[in-house]
Amino acid sequence: MSNYTLNFKIEGGDPVSVKCLSNETILDTAKRAGVVIDAPCGGNGTCGKCRIKILSGKSTGEKSKLITDADYSDGWRLACGSKPDSDLELFLPATAQAFQSRIRVTDFSGTREKAAFESLRVSLKELGFENDYGIEKVAVEMTEPTLEDAMADRERLENALIEKTGVSAVQFSLFALRRMPYSLRKDGFKAVCVLRREGETCTALDVLAGDDSAQDSPLYGLAIDIGTTTVSILLVNLKTGDPVTAASGGNAQIRYGADVINRIIESTKPGGLERLQKAIINECLTPLIRRVCINAGIEPEQIYRVTIAGNTTMTHFAIGVPGEFIRLEPYVPAFFKTDPLCACEIGLPVNTGAQVIFAPSIGSYVGGDITAGVFSSMIYNKDTLSLFIDLGTNGELVFGGKEFLMSCACSAGPAFEGGEISCGMRATNGAVEACEIDKETMEPKLRIIGNAGEKAAGLCGSGLIDIIGELFRCGIINAKGKFNVEGKRIVKDDYGGKSYIVAFAADSATGRDIMLTESDIDNFIRAKGAIFSAIRTMLATVDMPQEAIDDVYIAGGIGSGIDIGHAILIGMLPNLPVEKFHYLGNTSLSGAYGMLISDKAVEQVKNCANSMTYLELSSHPSYMDEFVAACFLPHTDASLFANN
Repeated sequence: MSNYTLNFKIEGGDPVSVKCLSNETILDTAKRAGVVIDAPCGGNGTCGKCRIKILSGKSTGEKSKLITDADYSDGWRLACGSKPDSDLELFLPATAQAFQSRIRVTDFSGTREKAAFESLRVSLKELGFENDYGIEKVAVEMTEPTLEDAMADRERLENALIEKTGVSAVQFSLFALRRMPYSLRKDGFKAVCVLRREGETCTALDVLAGDDSAQDSPLYGLAIDIGTTTVSILLVNLKTGDPVTAASGGNAQIRYGADVINRIIESTKPGGLERLQKAIINECLTPLIRRVCINAGIEPEQIYRVTIAGNTTMTHFAIGVPGEFIRLEPYVPAFFKTDPLCACEIGLPVNTGAQVIFAPSIGSYVGGDITAGVFSSMIYNKDTLSLFIDLGTNGELVFGGKEFLMSCACSAGPAFEGGEISCGMRATNGAVEACEIDKETMEPKLRIIGNAGEKAAGLCGSGLIDIIGELFRCGIINAKGKFNVEGKRIVKDDYGGKSYIVAFAADSATGRDIMLTESDIDNFIRAKGAIFSAIRTMLATVDMPQEAIDDVYIAGGIGSGIDIGHAILIGMLPNLPVEKFHYLGNTSLSGAYGMLISDKAVEQVKNCANSMTYLELSSHPSYMDEFVAACFLPHTDASLFANN
């Protein structure tokens, strides 16, 4: 067996050289070396995202139908299907890292997210759920030690804190112990301690010198959403409850597959669980935390509380717990809820004594992101009946109100976040997020995320819904998603399949045609079919018609908000008046934010989880029939959309 050297020339990054075995694919070598190459399909050769260009050397592997003859002749290959046959010099374009690197930073100025957070703040205040997070600063003054009074620093400080606060005992984190000797002596044994109350005891998280600036400086907390595709964090001033700054990035686990099943399989391989945890903690959260700390001008040690919401699998992998039984019947995870953990236990680069609180899951595929989202949307507190839909790599739904809550999850796949779509991408600069098509000329009018004059780089979820809705409205595709007209924007590939050119090469950011293929449309139809059939099945379980739904709340990173009319037109959402639909954005992050600033909110999220009934769709007798019927545009039962 031969060893070869792969030299990666990474667009926008530093070059990397790594040894590769001849029986190892280029993608596998990149994973091992920490070189980011997107592989939403898990390396199965079906998504076409892992495009690399061979600059010199020879490789082996069958030609993928996702690579045109012209591109193949020019050296383009899929990393998942290519193995070295010599030393290779490879070009890795930015587009092959887009799922992880091209993520738009969460913004809270003038956006829906800001409105959602402000609305949540108002609701929290009305319910009395604010600023009760159990962390405070306490100033104490002690006599300085002498030869006659040589009490140890810790005991001296503990006695002073007990006298000042009335607690029965004080524990000290390792970080606080390390800071204590110098902090006490800096200002004549005056100190300001950051304390976390725990009943009749408390824990000292930090010991600061007792000057005015220490007393007045803010306390910080961190809310985190660990999504299958995207990781988002929010730095918060705990004293005021105000968001300070935020950051988002791609989940580095994407190179092990876009969906949780592929990642669970990866976790069962030797060292797999460690690789997945490292991808979350070291490659995602650590740089994001550093970024928000730099932006805010603080040290990570000033973050004293962390709350995390994520799906069941992401939560397991974040703390290094095996998740392989989540995918095996009877689909039992290791845990639904955890006691608060210490940041140092999982390697988060914040104050080592900071508590890390996870939103609880309620099922193998309905996790803390949904319980946090239900809390954030406040549907649990409404007298009316609401439908909550989180559109992400997995589709999770909750139906109900004050009287009951029912939840389920469906395998929508990553199409709503641009995965397994040939020109798909996350909702970031260059993504087409909206579209209108002229019925006569078939010419599109695109709205692209970014600055004025931004060229199209691909389609995000909302843009995908718009374009497919417009193609169907204009009669360009039929109910099966097949093209039934000809035109300059309708082209055939080498295998006879047809595509619609959204943007010609000269007008695209990639220098290649941005095309929507029949295979892309088929993938999307299955995704929207999974959502609609889940809605139908859940309503049938409680014997209610869709007209019983008073409001529909849509969450997830699908874009800046979907066109509800198009989503109904193609049979993704129920045929209800448009005013019943509300787009909420990232409710997982906003729910984690609520938990961050309020222990009462933490308890309410737990109550939401405890009150939800989990419907397992895979074992429901009617679900597959509903799914098959929904895999058409809009549906095999035309009466469901007769007035649309």
